[in-house]
Amino acid sequence: MYLWKRNPQNHQVDDSENPDAKVTELRAAIGPLSGRSSIFCSDACLRRYLKARNWNVDKAKKMLEGTLKWRATYKPEEICWHEIAHEGETGKVFKANFHDRLGRTVLILTPAKQNSDDAENSVRHLVYLMENAILNLPEGQEQMSWLIDFTGWSLTTNVSVRTARDVINILQSHYPERLGIAILYSPPRIFEAFWKAVKYFLDPLTFQKVKFVYPKNKDSVELMRSLFDVENLPSEFGGKATLVYDHEEFSRQMGEEDVKTAKFWGIDKSHTANGRSRAEVAPEPVAASPISS
Repeated sequence: MYLWKRNPQNHQVDDSENPDAKVTELRAAIGPLSGRSSIFCSDACLRRYLKARNWNVDKAKKMLEGTLKWRATYKPEEICWHEIAHEGETGKVFKANFHDRLGRTVLILTPAKQNSDDAENSVRHLVYLMENAILNLPEGQEQMSWLIDFTGWSLTTNVSVRTARDVINILQSHYPERLGIAILYSPPRIFEAFWKAVKYFLDPLTFQKVKFVYPKNKDSVELMRSLFDVENLPSEFGGKATLVYDHEEFSRQMGEEDVKTAKFWGIDKSHTANGRSRAEVAPEPVAASPISS
């Protein structure tokens, strides 16, 4: 589906002099925007795309245009929990009820609890949770943390390399500078084969954010304590808290989050015959200067 590879040149040169001027230049380059594209393209958003492309305006413009086209087609902000709730029944991915020490939203992933062969919906489920994680960031914080629990992991329960590649592509291409750190907690030796297959899809900046952590390694323990309050951190990650995923309660919370999401993006909600809500959205007006890559 995607043919791409790591490009070290994207991160070799830092041209960040006068970042505010770069933001102004990029905004002028992408031209007038309307609807949800104008909401998405905040100054903070433009800074993230510029940073991801070493403050090169032309490269950042191309990247951002790609994201705007992707969002117009994929419509991540319109995904409702009830559409993908079945993907979360086992708790394979969910938003934690605590933040890290930097105030970043935490997503907990347990690959061994993979419960679906539907790669497309599995990716939509993760995208939904990333969108929600972003909306729940405190003011001044723009990144999320991933805690990946390898308890019970095996090659038979793992997602495919193709699905992993697609997730990495979406994360790097359309959520630049959103991942603060990804903790791979106590992966088994057999994981090395899978890691060798997917690590080349990571660009250098993302690669640096992936940390292998082992409970009996002193440096790993110190890293976890520097990032998380051990009183909140689940025991699965070396903390003192008990990790419990209640799908019914989480679904209730996500229903409330859907209302908040709709309000943020200006999406009207109507109810279907069975009482579930879905987005009823008029086509977004075409910008005065059409976006092209």
